[in-house]
Amino acid sequence: MSRKLLLLFIGPLLFVLFWTLNPAGLTESQAKVTGVVLWMLTWWITEIVPMAVTSLLPIMLFPLLGVLSLEKTCLSYSNRFVFLFLGGFIIALAMEKWQLHRRLALNIVNKTGTSANRIIFGFFLASFLISMWISNTATTLMMLPIAGSVVGLLVNEEKRLVHRGTKNFATSLMLSIAYGASIGGIATIVGSPPNASMAGILDKTFHYDVTFMEWMKFGLPFSIVLLLLAYFLMVKVIFPNKLGKFEMGHEIIQEELRQLGKWKKSEAIVFLIFILTATLWIVQGPISNVLKPMGIEFTDTAIAIIMGSLLFVLPSGQPKQKTILEWKDTEKLPWGVLLMFGGGMSLAEAFSNCGLVESITGAMNSLDKSNLFLFVSMLSAIGLVMTALMSNIAMVNIFVPVVGALAVGAGIPPVIFGIPVTIASSCDFMFPMSTPPNAIAYSSGYIHSKDMLKAGIVLNVLSLFLLMGLVYFVV
Repeated sequence: MSRKLLLLFIGPLLFVLFWTLNPAGLTESQAKVTGVVLWMLTWWITEIVPMAVTSLLPIMLFPLLGVLSLEKTCLSYSNRFVFLFLGGFIIALAMEKWQLHRRLALNIVNKTGTSANRIIFGFFLASFLISMWISNTATTLMMLPIAGSVVGLLVNEEKRLVHRGTKNFATSLMLSIAYGASIGGIATIVGSPPNASMAGILDKTFHYDVTFMEWMKFGLPFSIVLLLLAYFLMVKVIFPNKLGKFEMGHEIIQEELRQLGKWKKSEAIVFLIFILTATLWIVQGPISNVLKPMGIEFTDTAIAIIMGSLLFVLPSGQPKQKTILEWKDTEKLPWGVLLMFGGGMSLAEAFSNCGLVESITGAMNSLDKSNLFLFVSMLSAIGLVMTALMSNIAMVNIFVPVVGALAVGAGIPPVIFGIPVTIASSCDFMFPMSTPPNAIAYSSGYIHSKDMLKAGIVLNVLSLFLLMGLVYFVV
């Protein structure tokens, strides 16, 4: 039997074995749900089947197993946070189509200076700011060719990449893109899929609404501190380059900006929509409080869909295309990520419906919670370990319902446990396969796996300590 075929059958086999043997002594419905979780985790981890297809398993299995009705299962795939991310994806798509994200990134790098370390900081900062609003993967793909041009020029100047400072500069620059994108995704609720997935789980399972501003209140300060410390450690401790000024790097950025030319009307419109959307998300809470007594519901999701839809109506100013976006552009939307949200929501619904969350929570309630700070720090550490073993969205889908129930059981809002654990899901910096940004940066050829491991261990430990600081502040 081929390895691929073997991996394909391991998931269903684990499902059948756990359901029939029930080694944990669960109820029949709990055993079925746990079996489905094992099946999905196996396929998610091995990616033997596309992750989006794996996320459709609940629709196939839950009604057949009598765990959830078809209607309840399918409703999870239309959770409001799915549409929040859809609106965000549409705006990001327009930014990418009209090269606005590239212009913003180049301008940020251009303003940060000409020394080697400042160029690294510029790429760190640009990746961070762009990935707050568009996907980490898209950010890394966009920034990598620009960084490659800068490194390529330095290699030409040095004749060959043998000088230790040159090597360290190249390694730091490529890692700064991957790490900056991952850290930037922590800052906003639309920055990374696990963030919205957590908000959806808390809303569906515990009826707790995590607003854009509430997430940002925790995620933005954490990500800024992590960004600054990660940059300092990279250029001063882990990969010091001591190269000083690098004037030609500045010229490359200037040339890239010249090639983009003047602002086009379409770019200006997309930028206006982007700024307006971000502003409305930030002030949504106060506006909603004013409108609610009038019976008007003003939500983050409504803002995202309204502003995203406007891009299909507003004129582009280009002769060959009437509007900023056309429907054919949506072929590039990451529909698979939205299906993964739905899969996570349906798992959370099944967990709650069969009493599995209560059973796991009951088992974990035996742990000492007298020191809440240490307890939540332990949950965050578990989240860091879990996200190294599986995709970050899979970790959130499995673990957040449990920690949310633990929080509710302790008389604490579920967001207090949910946010640190979700942030932990984006703090895996050690291996090329840990996150798509890591893999893309590794593919540049300037990074060795031992270099990523060396930097990743330091940043993972740093992330844990910062998470503990966040927990201390929150608790």
